[in-house]
Amino acid sequence: MIEVSHIPTKPALESLVREALFRQMGRRLPAVAAPVLVVNSSARHMHISPENLETLFGAGAQLTVHKWLYQEGQFASQQTVTLVGPRRRIIPNLRILGPCRSLTQIELATTDAVQLGIELPVRMSGDIDGTPGGYVMGPKGMLEMKNGIIRAARHVHMSPSDAQFYSVKHLDCVTLKVTADGCTTRFDDLIVRVDPAFKLEVHIDTDEANACNLDRAEKVEILK
Repeated sequence: MIEVSHIPTKPALESLVREALFRQMGRRLPAVAAPVLVVNSSARHMHISPENLETLFGAGAQLTVHKWLYQEGQFASQQTVTLVGPRRRIIPNLRILGPCRSLTQIELATTDAVQLGIELPVRMSGDIDGTPGGYVMGPKGMLEMKNGIIRAARHVHMSPSDAQFYSVKHLDCVTLKVTADGCTTRFDDLIVRVDPAFKLEVHIDTDEANACNLDRAEKVEILK
């Protein structure tokens, strides 16, 4: 009896057939060009549901584009809010990213959390159960978040072809290696997120980007 989990995927079968044909012809497989790896620092930001957007900006409010981001269809909006933490510590001008999502969450770096006076768990986007909350002020109202403030786990967006190139699958962990000014920094536990709509891009937070001197990076690599 054949176990379904042992049946090769279509790309794997195509690769095996291609290798067999090249061996029969006595030729080497052509080198596969590495995909272009983009590493970006993700500044503090907010994702928001349509209902919460109306609470902060008024009935019928919609996000408007300030700047398009690297991933297709994603943008930094013109709308910003003020996040209020314990003892009225605030983070002003917190930008909302669009388009709207099904839930509201805020992603901060550790230094932001220190400024706000809270401790943040490291979570994947959308995993907000048991996370701290706060108050968000907009021009038309205030939103009380019961939870949803996190430090986002470092991750890499990949298309299925990128995942095939790196021989990884969705939710695997890899290592990001950054070389800048002759100094090498490694970030382990980089979570792989695979989707046909994704372009190859690593997201680390601003603290991590500063730690590896990302702005002066000479080389970035993904290692298994």
